[in-house]
Amino acid sequence: MGQRIVIDPVTRIEGHAKITIYLDESDRVIDARFHVTEFRGFERFCEGRPLWEMAGITARVCGICPVSHVLASARAGDQILAVEPPPAAQKLRRFMNLGQIIQSHALSFFHLSSPDLFLGMDSDPARRNLFGLIAAEPELARGGIRLRQFGQEVIAFLGGKKIHPAWAVPGGVRHALAEADRETIRQRLPEAKATTLHALGRLKQLLDQNQEAIQAFGNFPSLFLGLVGSDGSWEHSDGRLRFVDSTGRIVVDGFDPARYADFIGEAVESSSYLKSPFYRPLGYPEGIYRVGPLARLNVCTHIGTPLADGELTEFRQRGGGTVNASFYYHYARLIEILACLEHIERMLDDPDLGSDLLRAQAGINRREGVGVSEAPRGTLFHHYQVDEHGLIRRANLLIATGQNNLAMNRTVAQIAKHYIRGRDIPEGLLNRVEAGIRAYDPCLSCSTHAVGAMPIHLRLVRPDGSVVAELRRPG
Repeated sequence: MGQRIVIDPVTRIEGHAKITIYLDESDRVIDARFHVTEFRGFERFCEGRPLWEMAGITARVCGICPVSHVLASARAGDQILAVEPPPAAQKLRRFMNLGQIIQSHALSFFHLSSPDLFLGMDSDPARRNLFGLIAAEPELARGGIRLRQFGQEVIAFLGGKKIHPAWAVPGGVRHALAEADRETIRQRLPEAKATTLHALGRLKQLLDQNQEAIQAFGNFPSLFLGLVGSDGSWEHSDGRLRFVDSTGRIVVDGFDPARYADFIGEAVESSSYLKSPFYRPLGYPEGIYRVGPLARLNVCTHIGTPLADGELTEFRQRGGGTVNASFYYHYARLIEILACLEHIERMLDDPDLGSDLLRAQAGINRREGVGVSEAPRGTLFHHYQVDEHGLIRRANLLIATGQNNLAMNRTVAQIAKHYIRGRDIPEGLLNRVEAGIRAYDPCLSCSTHAVGAMPIHLRLVRPDGSVVAELRRPG
């Protein structure tokens, strides 16, 4: 008769979930599951709303990545209006998304994952948080807080506020970037770059010292999906979709986001409210693929900015070409922050950022549209069907976290099998299992309810329901 270990909830992620680890009769791990335990149903209550409201409504899906939903929604609206936004609007959308990636990646790396990375997986859980990092590494922690603030300011300068900006609309955007705000961004860039480069240096030292974790934290072959530019370059806003395999071989290239359903299926597991997307030609669950910063660096040929391209070269050298170890998600986030800062710096002198030609006007010209954007956590799809009046008949939101669901499950199982032996399980080993989920930075509020930070309560339970061991961690 086997046993099971339950981690409920997983801590330091954006949302509410639990992990179950299954043991056989010899107390060896045989499987593990990541469960998303709450349901939100955002797609259903979008039905009947006007297309024009969707960007503002879907921004409320999440308080961490509202910009991602605003931009994907606006692009779906562009398709339904059958218009191309003016060049200035397209550039401004790109500019805001750069700020979004910076602020979200900074939150993930410095606030959520750095306590594990810089304080240690086995450190006191009462200190293993942002406040403990501030006490132990004040310069690093302060830099991370200000880096996230920089990204949020970019969003606020364009959208009027840092969270839930109702700024991008079908056909374009509402207003441009003021010259004074442009100058503020310019003055903050050197500090933001210095913080990112310092964090990269510190992280690479840790990589040299943590080869065991690199091999055990979700290191397996899979497909990778992301947007690329026309020349194969790193892309976060427009472009075409590309699948590559674990060796870097291109599996599908240049397909229109509107055809996503030809390549991506969505499975449902009874153990979780989070869907399990898969690469349709390989079937479920063999069609496992990953999205997000690791995937974007694997699918592109280059980034196109000098500092980030230098880091990308080293990233691939360390990871053996196409990088399959999910521990490298942390590394990839810092490289993407650096890329975003360099792209912002290049764009600051573009006169189009101050243009007043910002919106293409049109009515409902198509009954269906698909918008795609690279959210910080990966490729995000908004798919709308409307009636002749532009009222939503059906909405499907394919969230990046869901697309990583199969990979997160495999990662949890791999870590558990590597570290857990028997019933006497130190808290630090359980934290490693949680850290495997944190590597993906799941944003469960995009598809479930977010209930905030909670304590952890773990029980080792026999099949008859009796409790063999119990562990509590204060919230």
